[in-house]
Amino acid sequence: MRTTIQQVQQFKDKGEHFSVLTAYDYATAQIVDRAGIPLILVGDSLGNVVLGYESTIPVTMAEMLHHTKAVVRGTKNALVIADMPFMTYHITVEETLRNAARFIQEAGAQAVKLEGGVTVADKVRKLVDCGIPVMGHIGLTPQSVNQLSGYKVQGRSLEAANKLLADARALEAAGAFAVVLETMPSALSAFITSTISIPTIGIGAGAGCDGQVQVISDLLGLFTDFVPKHAGRYANLAEVITEAVSAYNNDVKIGAFPTAQQSFDMDDTLIDALRQADDNS
Repeated sequence: MRTTIQQVQQFKDKGEHFSVLTAYDYATAQIVDRAGIPLILVGDSLGNVVLGYESTIPVTMAEMLHHTKAVVRGTKNALVIADMPFMTYHITVEETLRNAARFIQEAGAQAVKLEGGVTVADKVRKLVDCGIPVMGHIGLTPQSVNQLSGYKVQGRSLEAANKLLADARALEAAGAFAVVLETMPSALSAFITSTISIPTIGIGAGAGCDGQVQVISDLLGLFTDFVPKHAGRYANLAEVITEAVSAYNNDVKIGAFPTAQQSFDMDDTLIDALRQADDNS
């Protein structure tokens, strides 16, 4: 039985902190799901950590659908949320609905996430009215990195903080079941969390949020181009994998791999017969 949006609300109502992780493929999704993570986000962060783009902006619907399908196939218990890519929910309400429906109907996700507050509230309301659960995302919104002039902490002035509070309230009023608060002062995220009734999920927003989300590649130490300040690194798999690959490469060079354990036998008489036939040909 998958986590439901009602259960996510109950986490907040009961004061229970909860975790969210990204996943982008079948095998990783299986591991995260078995570990008991209640929400899995197929983030457009795959643009950086999987596809090698400089930002999330180039990520397409086709790429997001492809990876979302894989994650859904690898999960049984987690609520799977799919990120809507850049400019797939900005033009019209109708186009937003059409694109979001593809994540639910084709890819099998149970919810979608989109960036923005007041400016996308009308689209959030339409999606919710049509039965599509929506997670909001405010603060540092990576799809707006060019407008924001880089990956900077948001909400440090009174005007900016008021805008983020208005964004959170607009998403709540539009029917979003949760909102991601990214890269903002801890005091501000804690205030927003205490002010709205829906759960907040922090990333670089301090411990005052109801939940926390991390990029799996940061958590496992797989992505080495840079380490975000907010990243919680619980392993260094890049180093482990490098050592394993180097050992394999060396074993092949010196003839130590494969061994009999990785090889298959056949009746020696068949080889003799094959050799004799080859000699007579």
